[in-house]
Amino acid sequence: MRYLPLTETDRRTMLGVVGAKSVDDLFRDVPREAYLTTLVDLPMHAGEIEVERELAKLANRNVAAGSVPFFVGAGAYRHHVPASVDHLIQRSEFLTSYTPYQPEIAQGTLQYLFEFQTQVAMLTGMEVANASMYDGSTAATEAVLMAARVTGKKRIVLSGNLHPHYAETIRTTAETAGLEIVTGKAAAGMGETADHLLDDNTACLVVQNPDFFGSLRDLTPLSDAAHTKGALLVAVVTEIVSLGSVTPPGEMGADIVAAEGQSIGNALNFGGPYVGLFATRSKFVRQMPGRLVGETVDAEGRRGYVLTLSTREQHIRRDKATSNICTNSGLCCLAFTIHLALLGEDGFHKLAGLNHERAVMTADRLAKIHGVEVLTPSFFNEFTVKLSKPAAEVVEKLTKENVLGGVPVSRLMPHDKSMGNLLIVAATELTTPSDIEAFATALTKVLA
Repeated sequence: MRYLPLTETDRRTMLGVVGAKSVDDLFRDVPREAYLTTLVDLPMHAGEIEVERELAKLANRNVAAGSVPFFVGAGAYRHHVPASVDHLIQRSEFLTSYTPYQPEIAQGTLQYLFEFQTQVAMLTGMEVANASMYDGSTAATEAVLMAARVTGKKRIVLSGNLHPHYAETIRTTAETAGLEIVTGKAAAGMGETADHLLDDNTACLVVQNPDFFGSLRDLTPLSDAAHTKGALLVAVVTEIVSLGSVTPPGEMGADIVAAEGQSIGNALNFGGPYVGLFATRSKFVRQMPGRLVGETVDAEGRRGYVLTLSTREQHIRRDKATSNICTNSGLCCLAFTIHLALLGEDGFHKLAGLNHERAVMTADRLAKIHGVEVLTPSFFNEFTVKLSKPAAEVVEKLTKENVLGGVPVSRLMPHDKSMGNLLIVAATELTTPSDIEAFATALTKVLA
């Protein structure tokens, strides 16, 4: 019973305390169709060596991102992370620190969180940022909940061009929070913004820039439209490097910015852990979720850092908490802070410029291929193309040519049949001219 330390008596006692008749009662919110009816197709037990070998065989079926020309994006991006970042975050004073429950004795942790907040506020063009969140999608969800608290309204309008995973995360939480979700229709190219769905009962309009299809847009008219209806504008950014070239959301009238910071300091890592960025206006700071580190002086006038706001339920009474976020992805935001500090302002702008340059090179080359139409008129490092064949099939065939050629829109929007031939293509500073030519050659062959 090495891994099952509780006896049957222990289990009955625990169930009695919480008022459940059986363990199954604890999972009553899980839809019945999600339950397994049989055991999974795995051996009942195996030794450690056997398990390692089996997992290695499964892993070898993957095509690693760095092993072939790579054009996958759609919310997670392959960028260069300097070796110094990983070296520094693995120092014991960083690696072993976690939540500053006694913040006054964790000055080093508080200082880098303060620097992180400053960086995020500057990048997004906002007045205040928190000490990070789980990831971009949950940060967007927290932004929606915050907007509902600020406005006292329950109607949430989502742009149809919001990343489907972000939209789904918001819907999952909204279901239990009593919020009404209204979504615009997705459209590639300049797309749809859903501002026509705003009314006087709307708490916020959530729009992504660059959007899911890669399109860039001016958020100012959307901000004006939202504010006219007494709603807030929530801007979502999935590619934080774009803010090295694109006007920050705060300068275009956004009230809350929720972003994914993975591109800076954090490798793809099979999907996580990532780091959520969250920034807002100073007037909304008391409704901001997460934690806020501030700078002060001690009794002798020396500079110090304090946990100014702790709005999560672990720190204050649950009914006063603005969020139940239980961590701030501390090590990931430290990696973000170190990488951005190494780049500096000029380096960050140059990195963004290089990303855009490589994306333009890629789009121009693909546009010359028969059966390819570039749909995105204005983009940063990601754009959408329409193929003469179903994109999912094309991507599968491209892998046989040792090219990871992007993300089929149908993979993330499977119920929209009009998206079947659309492919989202991303290029970063790691994309070389030879990668672009290999992609073009393989795509020409597959579409022939």
